[in-house]
Amino acid sequence: MRDCCKVNASDCPLSLHAHPGGGNAARALQRRKHPATVGCWTRTFGSECGWSDFRVLEVEQGARCAASVVAMVTGGRSSNRRRHKEVFLGENSKFKFGGRIDYKLKRQDSTKTLLIKSEQLLRIEEHDFAMRPGFGGSAIPVGIDVQVESIDSISEVNMDFTMTLYLRHYWKDERLSFPSRNNKSRTFDSRLVKKIWVPDVFFVHSKRSFIHDTTMENIMLRVYPDGNILYSVRVTVTALCSMDFSRFPLDAQNCSLELESYAYNENDLMLYWKNGNDSLRTDEIVLSQFFIEHFHASSGLAFYSSTGWYNRLFINFILRRHIFFFMLQTYFPTMLMVVLSWVSFWIDRRAVPARVSLGITTVLTMSTIITGVSSSMPQVSYVKAVDIYLWTSFLFVFLSVIEYAAVNYCTTLEEMRKMRRGKIPSTFNASQAMAFDGCYHDNDIELTTFPRMAPTLASGPLTTQSQNSVLRPPEGTRLRRQRSVRENVDLLVNNSYMIDSYSRLAFPLSYLLFNTVYWSMYS
Repeated sequence: MRDCCKVNASDCPLSLHAHPGGGNAARALQRRKHPATVGCWTRTFGSECGWSDFRVLEVEQGARCAASVVAMVTGGRSSNRRRHKEVFLGENSKFKFGGRIDYKLKRQDSTKTLLIKSEQLLRIEEHDFAMRPGFGGSAIPVGIDVQVESIDSISEVNMDFTMTLYLRHYWKDERLSFPSRNNKSRTFDSRLVKKIWVPDVFFVHSKRSFIHDTTMENIMLRVYPDGNILYSVRVTVTALCSMDFSRFPLDAQNCSLELESYAYNENDLMLYWKNGNDSLRTDEIVLSQFFIEHFHASSGLAFYSSTGWYNRLFINFILRRHIFFFMLQTYFPTMLMVVLSWVSFWIDRRAVPARVSLGITTVLTMSTIITGVSSSMPQVSYVKAVDIYLWTSFLFVFLSVIEYAAVNYCTTLEEMRKMRRGKIPSTFNASQAMAFDGCYHDNDIELTTFPRMAPTLASGPLTTQSQNSVLRPPEGTRLRRQRSVRENVDLLVNNSYMIDSYSRLAFPLSYLLFNTVYWSMYS
């Protein structure tokens, strides 16, 4: 190693051996104390000042070495900053700094420049979007367009319906206009919606509603260069529907979904259908219990005493119920129970267990049907069409049981009278005869016998005129006397089998007449 003059590190003008960076070299140049040529130990950089060996440098040579270090460190950093500015400024310098636009981005459209933030392009920070567009002026028009995706459910018990729809708003906000050469729009999601003004439309009489958020919130914002805006959301709403069940299940319900601005009355915001009647569109909707007769849009005004008049839009639709489900579940089983109750009219009146069990079974079955229908219906205070049919059918079933009670009672009276007249043997025990099955038997007692009618014709070919004169009624007398009500009742009591005979005809004809009147009135 070569000899050199040894000086202190503080006295050395180029004490670069403390740290290889250029900061110490710069400070060493600023603190030069020895203008004369003084040798020192130093590390060299590049071709002149390498790290491999030490050599004795002149002060001037050390100064050149230190200058190269400073230029390399500070020059590299400044060039990196310059390149960073050229890449990321772009058109941003046009709006914020007023500088020139980089020539590489000058030819590109601002709507397709990915290097510019949306807030800077739309100048969101320059305006107060807490106020509506044109604040202080005339009402801002907001067009509404609805596409119904589905009607999810209709509940008669809760008197509501659930609908999923696409709700689209159209308005103009010149504060969001931006320059564009090809007049193309920009589309954003829900993150930008929270930073600008949007209409505060809500659903009147809604019970629950939400915006779908899978996988992101189903919100779209489309901004056009002239400031026109399309704002679309996908919403599911459960709303009230006042239903009239007086004709249930042969009814048709008229439901509506109502839209209105919550904060802005008609002086600040004007809601209207964007394309008139064509603003309401529906997909092919298939429901299990209803079919949709008609969808139409309408508008009106709503008045609130404290805030004034508001524009209100209506989505009206008519639902008509499918009757086939209720025919299978309610009407057909009811008809069968009524017909089954008539079977007892053809069973012998002495078969007490068979006729009683059949009547009680049909009555209990009708009670179960009525209970099942009532549990699925709201508790309304008026009579429904299905109630009329069920309770009338229940009355027919109940009367068939009462009919057999009357037959059995009349049969008992008839047999007791015969016992008093002595037509029953003295050895006959009535209690023992009825102990087995609860009725009398023909082989035990003698029932009513009908007297034979006198023959109107003589048995022989020779008949005298005197015999004919005896049989002929006197002149001026009535051939047949009309019976009184008491006599008719006594006739039925004495001939109890006639009650079953009349019931076999009266019950089916009455029920057929009832069905004719019912279906002609409600269908």
